[in-house]
Amino acid sequence: MVHFGIICPTVPGHLNPMTTLGYELKQRGHRVTLVGIPDARSHAVAAGLEFKAIGETQFPEGTNQKNFVRLGELNGLAALRYTVSFLKQMTVNILQNAPAAIQETGIEALLVDRVSSAGGTVAEFLNLPFITVHSALILNQEENIPPFNTPWQYNPTTWARLRNKLGYSIVNRSTQPIRDVIARYRQTWNLPPRRDADSANSQLAQISQQPAEFEFPRQNLPDCFHFTGPFHNPLSRTPVPFPYEKLTGQPLIYASMGTLQNRLLWVFENIAQACDRLDVQLVISLGGGSNPEFLPKLPGNPIVVGYAPQLELLAKASLTITHAGLNTTLESLSKGVPMVAIPITNDQPGVASRIAWTGSGEAVPLAKSSPKRLREALERVLKEDSYKKNALRLQEAIGRSGGVKKAADIIEQSI
Repeated sequence: MVHFGIICPTVPGHLNPMTTLGYELKQRGHRVTLVGIPDARSHAVAAGLEFKAIGETQFPEGTNQKNFVRLGELNGLAALRYTVSFLKQMTVNILQNAPAAIQETGIEALLVDRVSSAGGTVAEFLNLPFITVHSALILNQEENIPPFNTPWQYNPTTWARLRNKLGYSIVNRSTQPIRDVIARYRQTWNLPPRRDADSANSQLAQISQQPAEFEFPRQNLPDCFHFTGPFHNPLSRTPVPFPYEKLTGQPLIYASMGTLQNRLLWVFENIAQACDRLDVQLVISLGGGSNPEFLPKLPGNPIVVGYAPQLELLAKASLTITHAGLNTTLESLSKGVPMVAIPITNDQPGVASRIAWTGSGEAVPLAKSSPKRLREALERVLKEDSYKKNALRLQEAIGRSGGVKKAADIIEQSI
């Protein structure tokens, strides 16, 4: 049996899939320790994993909530810049403190979230094997694939390749501060410099939560790359109460703008107005970003909760309104539920473009998400059979992909 360490961003969209993967490995007899700032501890406990804190002084408990409050008020490039700044701080913390923590706990191999790419450098420094896990959208750069943070559709033409190249240059320039920190540590530790952003990935195995059918046509993925579909296991999550007795039996629309960009309260007001004239029942999850009591009375009297049991509600839903976070998107598709996406920042525009490309829903830009525009999109997705059929097609693809069990198989075979 192997003692695995997990390194990932301390946000639910990364912690949930990574701890679900850790839970599966623990069920197979392995030892699993989540390494992170104190705010990550509760996720480790919920999944029954061990926890090793790093950066307790600089990032005391409650740090995440302060950052989420600010990030939840931003969108677009401002939110991306704020995210990069926070990730740079986390990168320094990993490089400074993770090596000693890993040695103290006796970790033998690392599972490194692609967004926490410093984890791979730590593994190289300690001469430990590591696996790259893409819990967000695949970040590998190809000239035919639009950058993750753009709403651009797949278009393998010369002009689109030039557009993509320009987009990648902007992304790489924005994230250069993170790579500069890693480069300094690699030089200090006598490790070879990284050729490009993708060289941070493991050469043993790279695992993506996406099914292959929910990705633009890729040509340059390495042989060690695996599409497994999403990592789902309700047993690895903390149970969330919900007033099920308030459900009326009408077609259910579940709306969530995730756990980060969820303080744009006017979006929820527009969503409620858009649903008010439809024969549906709306459930809004605020993702912990606000107290339901802080919202004004919304049209149609929707059920509004701070947190929601997402998997359970999606099993009852006819449609999901989402910020196009990858986890909510894949969880919707795993239940065969079509979507209307309102992407805000980071990889959400790229996820939304894949929702539109696969025909499993529609994407509405945040700046154009008026009640009228949203209502029109909702009516199309609810009434036109193609959206539901494509969501069911992707549900079948997810079922064939293997999920967390296949991911654990790959890890065991690779280490």
